[in-house]
Amino acid sequence: MKTLVKTIAAALIAISTCAMAAEGPGSKSAKTNVNLSTADFALEHYVAVMTEGESAGVEQLFAEDFNQKVQTANLKSNSRSEVVKSLKKQKGEKLNCTVNTDVLEESADYMVARVTLKFEDFTKTDLVTFVREGNDWKVSKSINSYK
Repeated sequence: MKTLVKTIAAALIAISTCAMAAEGPGSKSAKTNVNLSTADFALEHYVAVMTEGESAGVEQLFAEDFNQKVQTANLKSNSRSEVVKSLKKQKGEKLNCTVNTDVLEESADYMVARVTLKFEDFTKTDLVTFVREGNDWKVSKSINSYK
């Protein structure tokens, strides 16, 4: 009986070790590629990141020269790294708001969209510029205002 228990335990350890080895080193922190092959896909993913706490592909979504301006009493500017870091902290947090998106202008290489988030007590409007970089669309600029 002891031999049977030891054999089963050894088999379970071997299986779990093989399963972990199959994942490879660092696979849990590996970046997830998101399909950003069209401007519409990029806009859809941007809304998911901003409102639903989606964290997959956050680095992929924003262009290297991305910046965000927040129009309040004091104009605030956020860099790409600040925005990405903040969004990663919000992983899984869903905002209690209604979302409306309007494409204001679109061409083969860029798109400007207005994303309106209506909360109970205020409305956030986000003008977002998307640009084509190679085969992917990325967010290059965001301007936020509040009412």
